[in-house]
Amino acid sequence: MSEAHDQGQHKVSVRIVVDADGCPVKDEVAKVAKRLDLPVIFVANRSMRIPQGKGFRLEVVPELFDAADDWIAENCDARTVVVCGDIPLASRCVAAGANVVDPRGRILDEESVGEALSRRDLSTHLRDLGLPTKGPAPFTPRDRSSFLQAMDRVLQPLLRD
Repeated sequence: MSEAHDQGQHKVSVRIVVDADGCPVKDEVAKVAKRLDLPVIFVANRSMRIPQGKGFRLEVVPELFDAADDWIAENCDARTVVVCGDIPLASRCVAAGANVVDPRGRILDEESVGEALSRRDLSTHLRDLGLPTKGPAPFTPRDRSSFLQAMDRVLQPLLRD
């Protein structure tokens, strides 16, 4: 096989998978994917409008608890960039070797996802005790910009390999 063919094979094997239910950065994902000519799978438990692009598709899973999360976690690997804000899902994807970026631009790896899970569990425990906890901050244009930068930081090394 020629080197050019090998490079083409690598590029094709990199893909983006989006936990699409409630994802605020679907358009940004599409922008990045179009620029880099990457396929995107938007995973949801209901039919929805997704950005249009070559190699973009919607994977509709059954409306069962965690069905979308299960599909994503079972279909990702080291050549997959998963976009999700769900910390337990992010942990499963990191364990499968995937690269994870949350919609606010945080790159989740083995170390940071463990810390995020601990914070999430602490907040859940405090809420269960009836203590007040803060919800997430409003999503801002700065978050969108941080997301785009994080996607580039994660994708560039994958595309060079």
